[in-house]
Amino acid sequence: MIMIKCLKGFEFLDSRGTPTVGAEIELSDGTKALALSPSGASTGEYEAYELRDNDQKRFGGKGVLKAVDNINTEIATALYNLKDPTQDTVDKTMIELDSTDNKSRLGANAILAVSMAFAAAVSKSKKIPIYRSLLSNDSYTLPVPMMNILNGGAHSKNNVDIQEFMIVPVGAKSFIQAMEFGTAVYRNLGEMLTKKGLHVGVGDEGGFAPDLQSDEEGIELIVKAIENAGLLDKVKIALDVAASEWYLKGKYFLPKRKQNLDSDSLITKLEKLVNNYPIISIEDGLSENDWDGWQSLTGLMGNRIMLVGDDLFVTNVERLQQGINRKCANSILIKPNQIGTVSETLKVISSAKRNGYKVVISHRSGETEDSFIADLAVASSADFIKSGAPCRTDRTVKYNRLLKIAYELCNE
Repeated sequence: MIMIKCLKGFEFLDSRGTPTVGAEIELSDGTKALALSPSGASTGEYEAYELRDNDQKRFGGKGVLKAVDNINTEIATALYNLKDPTQDTVDKTMIELDSTDNKSRLGANAILAVSMAFAAAVSKSKKIPIYRSLLSNDSYTLPVPMMNILNGGAHSKNNVDIQEFMIVPVGAKSFIQAMEFGTAVYRNLGEMLTKKGLHVGVGDEGGFAPDLQSDEEGIELIVKAIENAGLLDKVKIALDVAASEWYLKGKYFLPKRKQNLDSDSLITKLEKLVNNYPIISIEDGLSENDWDGWQSLTGLMGNRIMLVGDDLFVTNVERLQQGINRKCANSILIKPNQIGTVSETLKVISSAKRNGYKVVISHRSGETEDSFIADLAVASSADFIKSGAPCRTDRTVKYNRLLKIAYELCNE
């Protein structure tokens, strides 16, 4: 019988130098595992609550010592009492202990770190990879990477409103080749920007963040980079509009372009982009509260491209069911810290798959060296994974973990 022998919380730093929560679990057999929670910049209104100290004397109020203390006291005490704990019982215990709808008392950042640490510790104890420990499958498949190679919106300080311009190597024959295609396009884009005298510094997720004349210019630059790499028929484009960031009182205001739009006008703008460019996916094309707009968008383009709900669904099974009932979107973005536990995340993925929704596992803009989502993507046979550009260790650690898994599966 396995028990949780020791649980410790820590205040660490994420990829933006902002505090985040880490948790280390030691099992009764001596196995130890550490996990770190990520953090988002563009967050949905309905996400689980990220507990911060709000002490302006430390990290501008962004410290997480309260969340860490909750791990070291209440959560640790509750989990030490569990006999032969499982992922479900560990997560359920923390959810019940918190007793709020959005994990605001203990903090979703504290709860998730513990939940992931337990999953990692169990896999170590079993001496098998996390993806095999999470879900036992006859065969595992790797996701197609969606690489954010041009940053705008809340992920950069430039003048581009669309938050993420991604490339999707759908024509690759393997994950290994997909990474080869993606890095080739990324490298070509950097060379093009340099020749044009444009800024080649990178945003939060490793993508370039130059000032551009329009969002369309960004797409055209990527199309040219794909062409230069000789991959026009193998690499497509995906966008994360992050429209919830623009939404106020039923209207959309694009802050960097100073442009006002209603739902119909924004839908028309998106349709024009899809008609003119090789776009296969649009994430958060409309606000999390614009259900009528989402119905119109899905009715118009749902049979042509992926329409991904991020802020719309926030990895929440109830929000997802609303979308299913209203016929909104056809794909879901999965971010474990939006819901707060591994077991709840797996339940949302299962529900999405049962209802024919594509599944995209995603990082956050404030990331860490934790590669847990790579194993999650393989365990759940997710269709895609978002982990930023092939740049910055906080992004490439996920891709490198997937490459390691790809090599393992190739040799079976």
